[in-house]
Amino acid sequence: MSILRIVYAAAMVLAVVFAFVPMSNSALLLAILGAVASFAVLPEHHVRVIVSALALTALAGTFNGMPGIGLYITGILANLGVAVAGAAVLIILRNMINRLLNWA
Repeated sequence: MSILRIVYAAAMVLAVVFAFVPMSNSALLLAILGAVASFAVLPEHHVRVIVSALALTALAGTFNGMPGIGLYITGILANLGVAVAGAAVLIILRNMINRLLNWA
């Protein structure tokens, strides 16, 4: 298992942990871990990561109405959205830089 996959797994685990134990800089940590993990994403999966970031961010609040566990599910999805958004932003920036450098 590569170090990038370990970072990705740590981001996913921390997204769940931070839903139950809030921390002041959790979003920053998740975004940085997601950005680092984006280097392990193969080019053919870039669109999936970007769409996943959009979907998780948009749909995170859907489960708020569930009594008892709704807030935790919302927190987990929102935290996952932050981690995947960090990866998506870096993927987009890398693609823009590659296009600029390979301008023909």
